[in-house]
Amino acid sequence: MVVVGANDADILSVIRELEKLQGGQVTVADGEVKAELGLPVAGLVSDQPLDEVISRIAGLNSAARTLGCELDAPFMTLSFLSLSPIPELKLTDQGLIDAVHLRKTSLFA
Repeated sequence: MVVVGANDADILSVIRELEKLQGGQVTVADGEVKAELGLPVAGLVSDQPLDEVISRIAGLNSAARTLGCELDAPFMTLSFLSLSPIPELKLTDQGLIDAVHLRKTSLFA
């Protein structure tokens, strides 16, 4: 699970919503879910029609923009952040990995 937030309460809200959805993507502000896409198939795949998925992804990206995110596709960026085989720095369940040198590292080293 990768969660980005500005305060602990909203981060906890995202985690609880993801648990209800059985995986997915969620935008929360001030404790309120602003947009979501459930991905209940292995926490990675939607069981909804393509048009619905496209609409929900647009809603997620729009909600993230209203919170100050300037990335075009922030949820796609976060999805790739945790894939450890992609070079450079990667966030994994083992910590921050220097994928070029195949070792744990620190942001402050």
